[in-house]
Amino acid sequence: MDNMHVTLPKRELEEFCRRWKVREIAVFGSALRQDFSTDSDVDVLVDFQQDADWSLLDHVQMERELERLLQRKVDLITKRALMRSPNWVIRREILRTARVVFLASEESDVS
Repeated sequence: MDNMHVTLPKRELEEFCRRWKVREIAVFGSALRQDFSTDSDVDVLVDFQQDADWSLLDHVQMERELERLLQRKVDLITKRALMRSPNWVIRREILRTARVVFLASEESDVS
């Protein structure tokens, strides 16, 4: 799982996380697998700081900003929404395979 097939711009990602009060960002799905292609989107799991209270429109704006940063389509899911999902199989798989790329005040594996 060490092969992430997308380049993450470190400074821009850090700024995005500060601005949006992100506690943690992780990548999951095809961006970590061999089936990633030029047409693949990037699946992003985000966990916010406690004082973050974003609307649906904010969520859409975040997704668009990440698409500009990564230069490809992004599917953004919040950890809160994932944990509320009744589909425990998908929830478990995402949590098991997700690779953390930003953790507030300490970055991991961001290029």
